[in-house]
Amino acid sequence: MATPKTVSFHTLGCKLNFSETSSIRRQFESSGYTAVDFEEGADIYIINTCSVTDFADKKCRYEVRRALKYSPDAKVVVIGCYAQLKPEEISNIEGVDLVLGAAEKFNILKYIDEISAMSGKGMVMAGEVTDANTFIDSFSFGDRTRSFLKVQDGCDYKCTFCTIPQARGKSRSDTIENVIHNAQKIAELGVKEIVLTGVNIGDFGNGTAVIEGARPKKEAMFIDLIKALDEVEGIERYRISSIEPNLCTDEIINFVAESNRFVPHFHMPLQSGSDKILRLMSRRYKRELYKSRVEQIKAVMPHCCIGVDVIVGFPGETEEDFMETYQFLNELDVSYFHVFTYSERANTPANFMEDSVDMGIRKQRNKMLRILSSKKRRAFYENYKGTTRNALLEQSKAKGILNGFTDNYIKISVPEGQYKEGQLVDVELLEVEGDVMTSRVLKHRLKLV
Repeated sequence: MATPKTVSFHTLGCKLNFSETSSIRRQFESSGYTAVDFEEGADIYIINTCSVTDFADKKCRYEVRRALKYSPDAKVVVIGCYAQLKPEEISNIEGVDLVLGAAEKFNILKYIDEISAMSGKGMVMAGEVTDANTFIDSFSFGDRTRSFLKVQDGCDYKCTFCTIPQARGKSRSDTIENVIHNAQKIAELGVKEIVLTGVNIGDFGNGTAVIEGARPKKEAMFIDLIKALDEVEGIERYRISSIEPNLCTDEIINFVAESNRFVPHFHMPLQSGSDKILRLMSRRYKRELYKSRVEQIKAVMPHCCIGVDVIVGFPGETEEDFMETYQFLNELDVSYFHVFTYSERANTPANFMEDSVDMGIRKQRNKMLRILSSKKRRAFYENYKGTTRNALLEQSKAKGILNGFTDNYIKISVPEGQYKEGQLVDVELLEVEGDVMTSRVLKHRLKLV
């Protein structure tokens, strides 16, 4: 068939997916394609999927239908975690032409012309996840104010609820040299903040290079990476997307506290405040270790924002177990939670565990923790009323308003005025309104991009 000239992308899931979508988009643009908005109608639609929950799977189906609504004759390609886990299932979705697995997605251009217009079923190119044994770098640019920079992929952990090792393979990393090179390219593009992304970035250094299938021993660690990045000129701020508490060492915490560019913001998954449930999840720490990490962060960075991932309704979670988690989080000096309702996932050990929790109870527990999270966030924000902090401005859905985030992850709003997206400014924090703090830009300390 004739080579189409327009392509559109939709990304589901995490920051890592966004970084990879952006790199794939640049591949298409370098080959003469024009990237267009989803609603404009394109010759090719690329849907990059997540599969953390059942909702993500359903969302994929929805996006396929939406693509064909805007462009009925378009070719639809599905990539990402869901595509690796359930390629045949996706290929049977009406309208899907091509499904690419973890090892194939970065070679997408070579498969485009192989899509058969005559086939009633999508073509599947998804090998074993063990084939995804090399690291392919990526970073986002142009679709967000900050850039998501991929430094690590895959995971060697065996958490009983998680499908990510099945979808992305073993832990492997970029080299420090190449990460620095990408950070310098991002700086040259005028981006002022980089978010370091991966599946388990605290495990950086594993599988740094693969030569004839051999996985070399670890020659660098995450602390070595962030020390090197701190020296890159042109990047004002680095943010660590998420790091496991057992890998968030005192050395990392102390370095961030003294760093020139790493912001005071940690996001550490907890998943449960019950040691019993943590054991069932096969997590690599107990609640006391998590507590000690929070205490160390706050000891050296009292102004630091700490975010938490938590799962409710895991098999075997009794009311007492849940309340243990609730009280643990209530007493912990953290700033907000991302709350996930446990979702059964095929081929995970948790899916075969007894004592399933009723879905109504799961949703009730989710609601309780979301309410507590809102209270925690508001209390954290209130601590900074009347203070001055540095913020990176970005677009807002509200007319005449710009949003942004301070270094310690307080969401702010300012009147648009003479300011624009991508500017780093000092702001005075005024009042808490919902999940945002109204702010005033201090003009005499304005920093232009």
